[in-house]
Amino acid sequence: MILLLQYTLIFASVLSLVALGGCISEHSGVINLGLEGIMVIGALGGALMMKYMPQSASSFVVIVLTILVAILAGVIYSSLLAVSCINFKADQTIVGTALNMMGVAAATVIVKAINSAENPDNVSSEIQYIWQKKAFLVNIGGFEFNWFMLIAALALIGVAFLLYRTRFGLRLMACGEHPQAAASVGVNVYKMRWAGVLISGALGGLGGLVYITAGVSQWKFENGVAGFGFLALAVMIFGQWKPKHIAWAALLFGMFRALSNVYSGFDFLASLNIPSGIYNMLPYIISLIVLAFTSGQSRAPKAEGIPYDKGSR
Repeated sequence: MILLLQYTLIFASVLSLVALGGCISEHSGVINLGLEGIMVIGALGGALMMKYMPQSASSFVVIVLTILVAILAGVIYSSLLAVSCINFKADQTIVGTALNMMGVAAATVIVKAINSAENPDNVSSEIQYIWQKKAFLVNIGGFEFNWFMLIAALALIGVAFLLYRTRFGLRLMACGEHPQAAASVGVNVYKMRWAGVLISGALGGLGGLVYITAGVSQWKFENGVAGFGFLALAVMIFGQWKPKHIAWAALLFGMFRALSNVYSGFDFLASLNIPSGIYNMLPYIISLIVLAFTSGQSRAPKAEGIPYDKGSR
């Protein structure tokens, strides 16, 4: 049971961070379908930072530098979405899909190039971070607490405060509801949308780092992040673009994802002899069912996905 709780919280942390990123971007009026690719690039940045971290580095330095590099990688990669969709008014769905495809491909090529340069016989897309990962863990009476759990909780509180209690947040949401009205009172819609996408990239990159350190000490980047970016979008929609609801949705989907890691520890589930692949599919099946019954009641920001044009009213 402790193991189930542990994995539920870490997977919920991934989903909540990435879903919050999508939430902020869509509140600004830009649909970020590229979260999957942003997660991969953020994970790549964090993994490379851990790979080249000297063993003499303290746990605090490992945590801070790894997180900062993952966030920076996510921000830089998300800027491709921003410049394409905000400045050049490209189709947001197509650009997001392209970022997802390019993210996995680029990460795979970069890691293979690094590995083969170090050892010509090593052409894998795998990076190991065995001792570095331990910096993020604290054992509390058999429960493996991960600092990312705390970071995700703080991010939920911070985003909720940002959106509903600050001038910046209110202006951001105005740009996603009626950008022309926001512009009429002096709000720079382009800047607000850029800010929304870049914050989304920061949270998505951080979420990617959390995902590849959840229970493993190495990662093959050709595997991507197993659709977690899209699952985070489902969490965002089910959570009605509200941080509080996103938290509960992330816990729900995180629990179903955690079952695939720990189901063998429950005698009842093990006796059913259900293939492990079914448990791996559970969160995605549940997301389809949940969205089928709730998407009709969803209320997305009115101007999301619509390029801003100063001349339109």
